[in-house]
Amino acid sequence: MNEVLKKYLPERAIEPCLVLIKDNGVHLKIVNERVTRHGDYRRLPNGLHHITVNSSLNKYRFLITLVHEIAHLVAFEKYGRQILPHGIEWKRTFQYLMLPFIRPEIFPSKLLPLLANHFKNPKASSDTDAKLSIALKQFDSHNKDNSYIFELPIGSVFRIYNGKLFKKGNKRVKRYECIEIATGKVYIFQPNAEVELITD
Repeated sequence: MNEVLKKYLPERAIEPCLVLIKDNGVHLKIVNERVTRHGDYRRLPNGLHHITVNSSLNKYRFLITLVHEIAHLVAFEKYGRQILPHGIEWKRTFQYLMLPFIRPEIFPSKLLPLLANHFKNPKASSDTDAKLSIALKQFDSHNKDNSYIFELPIGSVFRIYNGKLFKKGNKRVKRYECIEIATGKVYIFQPNAEVELITD
């Protein structure tokens, strides 16, 4: 496992992650990219704890995702299965487990203030924290020629990962209303959603 994790984690995070995995009886599976999620946690019928993390994530996002999923396991074990998946028990557990990793030996210094701010009240996905998400994407090895929604002019037509076309509309408080071209339905997009610009 040590050799495998060397490919996916910052060097100084490997040993503490191995301890978390071993102490919590985690069966970790590194899987091909899924567009809709970075990772997930399931308790199997035989009682084993199964965690998957996308292999395509950069090492900093991989670390955050792995600890995020272990926090689900620890919170469910400590507080019971009736808690909300991303409720206060999970948030506190995630903060506690992540704290030892938020150090300059593990994360680049420019990410540390963003991480400190994010972990004051962690969200269900780091992608909903636009500043942190954009900062983390700078470390992706497969930078695509995509644009972020917030960069596009209003009225631009863009394509998302599943091929559907949308037209960018007005900004609500933080997110953007966009109309699906084929159906006329209005959808709400995060400002940091990555899309392919078709026309502006």
